[in-house]
Amino acid sequence: MSHVKAGGSSKNNRNNAGARLGVKRFGGQKVNAGEVLVRQTGSTKVAGPGTYISKNFTIHAAVEGIVSFKKIKKGSFTGRTHPRTQVLVTK
Repeated sequence: MSHVKAGGSSKNNRNNAGARLGVKRFGGQKVNAGEVLVRQTGSTKVAGPGTYISKNFTIHAAVEGIVSFKKIKKGSFTGRTHPRTQVLVTK
């Protein structure tokens, strides 16, 4: 018989780094075209005029201008509306 127990795997190695999501440019800030405004998983905020949304749902500024946020009601396929925040860039 061995005098040392078999080594088990550790149960503490599951801490992952954060994804650095969130709003990167706030309302009233001046931005250039192409700047990242919001990093998100899923479409929690929607792209408005002067912005575009990329493949991973990041919202970018399409034009140079001032960032603003607006509450809207977005209609779904069934006709039900959901409250969303629209991100806009105006000149």
